[in-house]
Amino acid sequence: MSYIKFEKGQVVNLEYSLTREIIRTNRAGSYSSYTIIGCNTRKYHGLLVCPVDELGGDRYVLLSSLDITVVNNDSSFNTGIRKYKGEYFSPKGHKYLEDLEIETIPVRIYRVGGVILKHERLLVHYEEQFLSRVTIMEASEPMKLQVRPFLAFRNIHSLTYANMGANTKIEFINNGIRTKLYDGFPYLNLQLSTKAEFIHVPDWYLGVEYIEEQKRGYDYSEDLFTPGYFEVEAREGDVIVFSASTKEEKPSGLKTKFTKTVTGKIPRNSFINCLRNAAQQFIEKRHGKTFIIAGYPWFGAWGRDTFIALPGLALARHKLVLYREVLDTQVDRMKNGLFPNMGDDSNPAFNSVDAPLWFFWSVQQYLEKGGTDAWERYGEAAKSVLYAYKNGTAFNIHMRENGLIYADAPGKALTWMDAVVNGIPVTPRNGYAVEINALWYNAICFSLEMAKEVKDKIFIKDFEALPDLIYQSFHELFCDHERGYLADYVNDEEGKNHFVRPNMVIAVSLPYSMLNKEQMQRVLEIADKELVTPRGLRTLSPGNKSYKGIYMGNQEERDKAYHQGTVWPWFLGPFCEGWLRVYGKQGVHKVKKMIYELEDVMSEHGVTTISEIYDGDPPHDPRGAISQAWSIGEVLRVIDLLETKYANL
Repeated sequence: MSYIKFEKGQVVNLEYSLTREIIRTNRAGSYSSYTIIGCNTRKYHGLLVCPVDELGGDRYVLLSSLDITVVNNDSSFNTGIRKYKGEYFSPKGHKYLEDLEIETIPVRIYRVGGVILKHERLLVHYEEQFLSRVTIMEASEPMKLQVRPFLAFRNIHSLTYANMGANTKIEFINNGIRTKLYDGFPYLNLQLSTKAEFIHVPDWYLGVEYIEEQKRGYDYSEDLFTPGYFEVEAREGDVIVFSASTKEEKPSGLKTKFTKTVTGKIPRNSFINCLRNAAQQFIEKRHGKTFIIAGYPWFGAWGRDTFIALPGLALARHKLVLYREVLDTQVDRMKNGLFPNMGDDSNPAFNSVDAPLWFFWSVQQYLEKGGTDAWERYGEAAKSVLYAYKNGTAFNIHMRENGLIYADAPGKALTWMDAVVNGIPVTPRNGYAVEINALWYNAICFSLEMAKEVKDKIFIKDFEALPDLIYQSFHELFCDHERGYLADYVNDEEGKNHFVRPNMVIAVSLPYSMLNKEQMQRVLEIADKELVTPRGLRTLSPGNKSYKGIYMGNQEERDKAYHQGTVWPWFLGPFCEGWLRVYGKQGVHKVKKMIYELEDVMSEHGVTTISEIYDGDPPHDPRGAISQAWSIGEVLRVIDLLETKYANL
């Protein structure tokens, strides 16, 4: 029996099936995403979504969807589905679905009239190519198969509309056509493995609607262009492969290419294999650089997310070479001691006070897993960060006389709680932030240890007095013995902020911590009591008047809830590691329960992966991006921690 399988009663229920999405990526930076029944509910959905270097490297939806129609006994059965204005769906191909499996690749079984066909989809590993394979499993007599592609040729963040500027012409190629709606794009080559007739009837399908965009307060209606359709004679046993690619293919090799691409894939037949598959999907290799994509379908390669997600995505899967490639790429992007938080190389944003400090943590993880060249390879980059922070760098990030890091840039949210509404940070946290100074202490202690090994006397002289000073100042500013937990941040205007947030948990989990075991225990206990949920940690205690338990509405409404109670799975990493540090063997059962409870989410939202966020209020519905790198990475890292240090329990 398949690990995850959807029955007919589930898939024909649109309320159920339209909330479950599939994401597949390849190492070339392309992805393919849609709901389990093939109906696009986001502007980000599409069968071939790939970066276009000629247009700056952003991702563009080239092939939006594909209708496959069976023509049998003068009747047509279209297996596609799109939503139009109101509750109007057309065609309603989901009603023909008999079975859906996604263990290796998405496989749909359709029964249409007297025909049973199997429809499979995949992306090719290192190319901008989508393949679809149709197998005629049963057919009492010959039939015709029509394949109609729907094109968008627009940025993933935009929508497209019928216009006179689109180039609706086609060029015939071997077993297919090629088309390019606008200058600057590559040609999209549409081909079949079998000889087929292409009927050129260019047309716009107007008013296709995307439910999820409507819910999120964005424009949600667009027009899709179809150049026509392929028609091919088919009979029982026939296998037909459709290819959409930025390069022309040899049709005779499409069937073999499909089979080879499927071979070697890790089957999604268990919780851990789903996580491992998901981990692979965030790796992007382009132009000699290796990136971690923060989340799908709309995030890019963000510095902070990269360093937090990387240990779980790479080291937990024993990928040391991959780990180095990602770190090397990030080091090459450094500027003035800072790493790009978001944006591409042509327009990077460095507004992250914590990303450079998480870099040290990621190097520590690399060293622990056998990276013997850690300091030799990354020591200079590490020292450049520490000197920049000590002497002061952009965004008013600087060390004060008390040894602590203070950061304050008007209108900027520099920590990971970075939502901004109308130019005003929702959770500003300017000044001394608890996790920033915990990370700062950890970075200096680790660097001094490495410097002593290589006898770096200058660095040792410049920094050796700081750990004691930071320790003393941290305890004076953040520790509250009556409350039993740490202040979230302290600044010159407000003084101490004691909102119960998960950031203090990071101070418990780092390799070098300023807290003793009793202090760690008290921090974890209040976090466990007020923040821990079955999906991760809330960003604010429900007892706080600013708490928002549901993440819904337009962007402003969602941003106001983003770090004000919304649950983030990635915080399971610091919490579980801290819990094991304090309770040892006695803590294993709780940690295992917390981690393996997430198996319940494998069949919802982003199927076989973990979402970006969840509601703070029960039942903790999934929200945000359907697959998030640090959600997957931190869960894998905790599993690896359990397997390496507590395997016999």
